[in-house]
Amino acid sequence: MGKSLPIFNAPSLASAFGSIQQQVSQFFTPPSTASAPHDGRTVDDFKPYLIALNLTKRCNLKCDHCYLDATTKSAGGDDELSTEECYKLIDQIAEVNKGCLLVITGGEPLVRPDILDIARHAVKLGFMVVFGTNGMLIDDRMAKNLVEIGVMGVGISIDSLDPQKHNRFRGVPGAWESALAGIESCKRNGLAFQVHFSAQPMNYQELPEVIDWAHQLGAKVLNVFFMVCTGRGEELTDITPSQYEEVLGYLVNCQDNYKGMLVRARCAPHFKRLAYEKDPNSPITKATGYMGGGCLAGTNYARVTPNGELTPCPYMPLSAGNIRESSFVDLWEKSDVFNSFRYPQLKGKCGDCEYTDICGGCRARPYVDHGDWLDEDQWCLYTPKGGEKIKVAFNTPEESPVAWDEDSEVRLNRIPYFLRAMVKKGVEKHAREKSIPLITIELMEELRKKRFGNDAPVFNFDVKDKDGGVRR
Repeated sequence: MGKSLPIFNAPSLASAFGSIQQQVSQFFTPPSTASAPHDGRTVDDFKPYLIALNLTKRCNLKCDHCYLDATTKSAGGDDELSTEECYKLIDQIAEVNKGCLLVITGGEPLVRPDILDIARHAVKLGFMVVFGTNGMLIDDRMAKNLVEIGVMGVGISIDSLDPQKHNRFRGVPGAWESALAGIESCKRNGLAFQVHFSAQPMNYQELPEVIDWAHQLGAKVLNVFFMVCTGRGEELTDITPSQYEEVLGYLVNCQDNYKGMLVRARCAPHFKRLAYEKDPNSPITKATGYMGGGCLAGTNYARVTPNGELTPCPYMPLSAGNIRESSFVDLWEKSDVFNSFRYPQLKGKCGDCEYTDICGGCRARPYVDHGDWLDEDQWCLYTPKGGEKIKVAFNTPEESPVAWDEDSEVRLNRIPYFLRAMVKKGVEKHAREKSIPLITIELMEELRKKRFGNDAPVFNFDVKDKDGGVRR
């Protein structure tokens, strides 16, 4: 671990690894039609659920672990995407899937002067938009602006409950205090917030207290990120595989303990395997339709860099091309790089494992280590036991369908794409068990309250009609 990650169109790559075509042919041979998996997937199953827009390298912090190696400069660089280029990119993403979640981040996105205009453009097209931020620039005015634009919420990074430890890691005195002030501004102005926690050797043992704290604070989601040592973080020490397994096991066990707050692992596909081992019917595995938490790189997730490179994930700057030279649509649908993630020929124990389809391992870790993103994930301690591969939701035969009325379908379609299959399957199962012939919003609300309590929904389901009214 700890190597630099070359972007494929960089001049140094030719001498280091060869051309992109050589890289793809070295590590991936597209299967013929005859040998394709035939697992039921279509182009619709490879729609983007989540796109991270790293729209600037500008930042007001200097965090040790930054995968982008963001700067503290006031300017974002001559090659940063312009406002109009950002608009064009978002228009092209809409051609592929308006239902995906756009995460506007950086660097620190709120230091980019036109960032609210970019968010407004995305919301007007119907996207669900969230910001990934350090929270330091969120005051009452900013929180109110984000709410008025229609931003769903913000994710604010907290690395420790010890302010000094957080500030030291973030590289700026007062960072913890400013992040907490940002959270309070969100609460006062009705802007939903998530807490993002990056598990590292210096803080992973704080996780139980951090989860309790985030829940008491009113966070809608607690996302635990598992760092891959890239960018400025390439010299950091990662947690060990056994610590990784320990943290994931804890996250699986505390899923139902925090009403009103989702607790999720990010960049940690093994989470799905552990959840399935504990309960094969767990709602958080791909076997029941929830797509978040496993590795979505290149299949339902991608990242755009500040200068327009399209990569499978932020930790793996394996460029499929630049959106200035090719449209997002063409890159998403035709890239050999992305195709290598969609029908992968995984190697080593990841290829042999019965959990290949619901986990698949982290593709960034072997890429960081030796450049082969299809090799086994050495951070996984599990030894495959053989046997039949565990099926995922898209290739599991459906039971008898249940009808949805018009308003409930509208609400279902407002649920983030990566959650929709899980919600649909759960509601229809309940309807069949109770002999309910038609699914309504009232039924959906009843089931939501059973899961999350009587608080407001985790996601905003309000839809404005043509006359400016609100449909729920």
